[in-house]
Amino acid sequence: MEPEGVRHRTVEVACGVRLHVAETGPEDGPAVLLVHGFPDLWYGWRHQMAALAARGFRAVAPDLRGYGDSDVPPAADCYTTFHLVGDLVALIADIGQPQVFVAGHDWGALVAWHLCLLRPDLVRALVNLSVVYHPRRSEGSPLQAVRALCGEDHYMCRFQDPGVAEAEFALYDMRYKFKAVLGMRKPDPIILSKGKTFFESLDSDGTLPAWLSEEDISYYVDKFEKTGFTGGLNFYRCMDLNWELSAPWTGAPIKVATKFIVGNLDLTYNTPGVKEYIDKGVFKAFVPNLEDVVILEGVGHFLNQEKPNEVSEHICEFFSKF
Repeated sequence: MEPEGVRHRTVEVACGVRLHVAETGPEDGPAVLLVHGFPDLWYGWRHQMAALAARGFRAVAPDLRGYGDSDVPPAADCYTTFHLVGDLVALIADIGQPQVFVAGHDWGALVAWHLCLLRPDLVRALVNLSVVYHPRRSEGSPLQAVRALCGEDHYMCRFQDPGVAEAEFALYDMRYKFKAVLGMRKPDPIILSKGKTFFESLDSDGTLPAWLSEEDISYYVDKFEKTGFTGGLNFYRCMDLNWELSAPWTGAPIKVATKFIVGNLDLTYNTPGVKEYIDKGVFKAFVPNLEDVVILEGVGHFLNQEKPNEVSEHICEFFSKF
């Protein structure tokens, strides 16, 4: 359920694009910007918002463009990381503090990495969940890398054609969809075998995870019945466009002070090469001010909801140092 004292407002961040923003905590407290992933909302950070507010922080969690009560631009190419970072820069200006703390999960982590890459002057410190930073490589695009590692049936590849994933998603009850996605535990990349849909390829049977309530599911259902999934899917459809536009930042490091947290059952952590990327120091080489990597045992992808107290404590402890 929504934490007590949450304030809701709308902020215009670009011409014709308004974001819904939820926040809690003292308005004059140091701001923490919480950035969600797919398929999620500001609501995925509800536990961390309450914990941060209790420590005197101002927790600010938007619905990204295409999600929840924020606007949904119709064109697929309006969802590049540059659009998303631009939205956050405008939101930070609206918050009215020269710098903010940032935490991101899943796609929100990727956007947070790029915010730190493009506007490091705005970020005091970063905690990212699930998705490591890979600098742009000139050798090939992200989708080419995914195909080389996992083949054409990796879910990111199957999400590319407009309307196809949406039609598959429409085959399933909305409550089942969120119970299945939020409850997935298989520590492997999601491969959609021929003839199988995304949901048939998950290891979840749609049973409600113990760390969620039916009221939590109802919140997601209410918001996604209004917007659908196209906005979030368009993030994936801009992957190669992001790569084309980011050529000036090829090989660039992230220099913001950072903490990284991931569950050992997270499909991102079990993507081929990621464990070695972390363990052999390559991640640290590209994020030289990476101060800590935390691997939570027995925890899946949606770790900020599955282990709210542990994740909240890691975030509060790290930001309190600054």
